[in-house]
Amino acid sequence: MDAKKGDWVRIHNIVLNPEDRSPNLPEDTKKVPLEMWDKGFLLNEGANIGDMVEVESYIGRKVEGKLVEVNPFYDHDFGKCVPELLYIGRQLRGYLEGSEQGE
Repeated sequence: MDAKKGDWVRIHNIVLNPEDRSPNLPEDTKKVPLEMWDKGFLLNEGANIGDMVEVESYIGRKVEGKLVEVNPFYDHDFGKCVPELLYIGRQLRGYLEGSEQGE
């Protein structure tokens, strides 16, 4: 069992298949399904990744979908440190303070 009742999980669901989507969409958008990703507390007694489950979102909405992750977290970042950017704020402040004094 990957998740038990009350665990914080992420689910996935296909809301509309490509053939069911509006004809007014751009061509590249029409070709893919409309997908839903949501997070919430597992309402089922237990589940494994890939099972269809029901969750209650943080605001109380009940949603069904395929269990994809237990205790989801953000794993994105803003890239590696760029040392040249570390000093820009101080350098700019120095220029601005110097220009206020008539330099």
